[in-house]
Amino acid sequence: MTRHEKAPLWEAVKQYRHGKAGSYHVPGHKNGTVFDTEAREVFREVLEMDTTEIPGLDDLHSPRGAIKEAEELARLYFKSEKTRFLVNGSTSGNLAMILAVCRRGSPVLVQRNAHKSILHGIELAGAKPVFLAPEWDARTGKYSSLTPERVREGLRQFPEAVAVIVTYPDYFGHTFNLSAITSLVHEAGKPVLVDEAHGVHFSLHRDFPDTALAAGADIVVQSAHKMAPAMTMGAYLHTQGPLVPEKRLSYMLQVVQSSSPSYPVMVSLDLCRRYMAMWKEDGLLTFLDEVREELDACCDGWEVLPASPQDDPLKVELKPRRVDGFTLASMLEEQGIYAEMATNTGVLLTFGLERPESWENDKAAFYEVARLLQKREKHDKIIDNNISFPPVQQLDAQYEEMEDLQQTCLPLENAVEHIAAEAVIPYPPGIPLILKGERIRQEQVEHIRTLIENKAVFQNENIEKAVTIFQEEWS
Repeated sequence: MTRHEKAPLWEAVKQYRHGKAGSYHVPGHKNGTVFDTEAREVFREVLEMDTTEIPGLDDLHSPRGAIKEAEELARLYFKSEKTRFLVNGSTSGNLAMILAVCRRGSPVLVQRNAHKSILHGIELAGAKPVFLAPEWDARTGKYSSLTPERVREGLRQFPEAVAVIVTYPDYFGHTFNLSAITSLVHEAGKPVLVDEAHGVHFSLHRDFPDTALAAGADIVVQSAHKMAPAMTMGAYLHTQGPLVPEKRLSYMLQVVQSSSPSYPVMVSLDLCRRYMAMWKEDGLLTFLDEVREELDACCDGWEVLPASPQDDPLKVELKPRRVDGFTLASMLEEQGIYAEMATNTGVLLTFGLERPESWENDKAAFYEVARLLQKREKHDKIIDNNISFPPVQQLDAQYEEMEDLQQTCLPLENAVEHIAAEAVIPYPPGIPLILKGERIRQEQVEHIRTLIENKAVFQNENIEKAVTIFQEEWS
């Protein structure tokens, strides 16, 4: 047996299950014997693994046995200096790395199209975010690539910044020259923190983009469950280099993670590492090229956006010509195809690490949607009202200032020029269109109104009617 064929935590939990030990400890389902009658059989095998920190099963927050061995194997596979299992998703890793590095009142440079968990971490730390706008990519119609020049300008304006936080890849699988960015940030003596939630699989093959660790990042958070076979909320946190405050990071992970970590999730992280270490390409990339060609050729009602070597091949985006992206997603759902997400202008398809067994049937569904699209007149409301962002931007109200301000609600159209007291977040992808503490602009309101009309889902209560703003301002 090779090193990576082992799965020490899986073996420990299997041994526990087979031992049939009497459970006079938490959890209350007692290895699945105390459970809802109808669902018991469905959940039984998972519940038998859903145990607690009894002897032999180790402790995530002070690993010395099977969990430590599993994390060490993950460290070796991912080529980090230290790897930790996360059971509360990449969100917990993002929070912990920011709380470990940032201090109250300290500036931190952050990519503008960051996930909300990054912004929550900065707010909890009491740091002062300075947003760096990525470049507009005409090929994809999105802001995606953060450039070294933009980071250099941010460092010039804010030399006291304590770190640079980037998102790599973005939700759509687009990457950029992270190596150049880490080099210049390290020259300034600062760490690079990376939300690599959608890039856990980049280590698998040379045709995937470079990993954030290979690019020199100091702290990297990966969602194992997004693009690899792990349970939801399973994630990894990797560190390397002398700029990482390891002791404080470990403490912050205890602060933000559950004190009762899920063993099924941790076991799935152990098995996910083994799966990736043993993974064979087996023609997957050729299959994905064929999928792109076939989808592009089957219909003039959409375009398959071209991929570059810096793009994740598992992400395929359709840009419809006759309808907006939300309508195309609905048409696909009617045929039993559920896409990852829709925007005004496109639909994102996310493939897995193996050819889907259902592809031949699914392909027929795409052809049926293509046939239906041929009958439709060109949509006259495909609006791509993109928002422009300042290259380097501070909030108009810092988090510590917000604590004493009164709030009120205004209709979206009346909120222009007021400072937002809540972030406005469509989900997916969970990236704020308006930041908490940002002065609301007309173009943001227009873009949000278009999304609302197209039935986009927001993580804001009653956004159709009103947005929360700060009632008073200051000089």
